[in-house]
Amino acid sequence: MNASDTSPETMPAPVITRDEVAHLARLARLAVTEEELDSFAGQLDSILHHVATVSEVAADEVPPTSHAVPVTNVTRPDVVVAGLTQQQALAGAPAAEAGRFRVPQILAEEQ
Repeated sequence: MNASDTSPETMPAPVITRDEVAHLARLARLAVTEEELDSFAGQLDSILHHVATVSEVAADEVPPTSHAVPVTNVTRPDVVVAGLTQQQALAGAPAAEAGRFRVPQILAEEQ
């Protein structure tokens, strides 16, 4: 469908009505003005017509894809390595107490 085919005379009957847009807006709890209902109905109708046009062109032998180009995973291999011991972790801490990091108190204790 090209731009000259989108005139009101050549467009098929609306697929989505103004009342359906109002119903969708109520379900989504959106406040929509009367002017917006007319505008959204036309916009959604246009979208549905374009989707229908694309659906007509799509061939059965073309597999569906999620990306236009192949995507490869770029993460490193998952290799198990030994972690730090408690003493190694606390060795770089500015303050430690009872085998834990010591930090300033930021909240008062409840009484």
